[in-house]
Amino acid sequence: MAAHRRDATDPPGAGRAWEVRPAVEADWRAYRAIRLEMLEDTPIAFLETLEAAHAHPEEHWRRRAANGSSTSRLFCAVTDDGRWLGTMGGFHATGSPDPHLVGVYVTPSRRGPAHGVADALLDAVVGWARLRSGRLLLEVHEHNLPAIRYYERHGFTFTGRTQPYPLDRTALELEMAVEL
Repeated sequence: MAAHRRDATDPPGAGRAWEVRPAVEADWRAYRAIRLEMLEDTPIAFLETLEAAHAHPEEHWRRRAANGSSTSRLFCAVTDDGRWLGTMGGFHATGSPDPHLVGVYVTPSRRGPAHGVADALLDAVVGWARLRSGRLLLEVHEHNLPAIRYYERHGFTFTGRTQPYPLDRTALELEMAVEL
């Protein structure tokens, strides 16, 4: 599963290789660090507040990073020195025909096609989702235009389904889907 890559913007020999792989429990500190970063960077993109995340005990972070559930998978893009560059996950709710893309985040310095982090993470989630269904769903905040543009470039289209954003019921989450 791991795909070793070197950032296209790094000079040869810079030693900034990274890989995409499933998270493991031992990653809990790195997962916690990037989760706090993502909630501070793009608070409308996630269904949790930074304050709530700060309150979680160590066991919460260990459990989330451990990938112990058969219905979800957390992938990370991690540097050769253990720093997480991004994360994406898949979640397949019991009774739902299609899995969801969740927890999508790439640290600002590694965003964009030249870095390839988001695309590599998405490839990992798509590979996981293909084993479960022929379609991958996601929900995106109506005002998260960079995310919407990224998803559209990767074949996701709006399904027409919406729901109120749980942290601000005056805003909407828009459902998008891609055939796998």
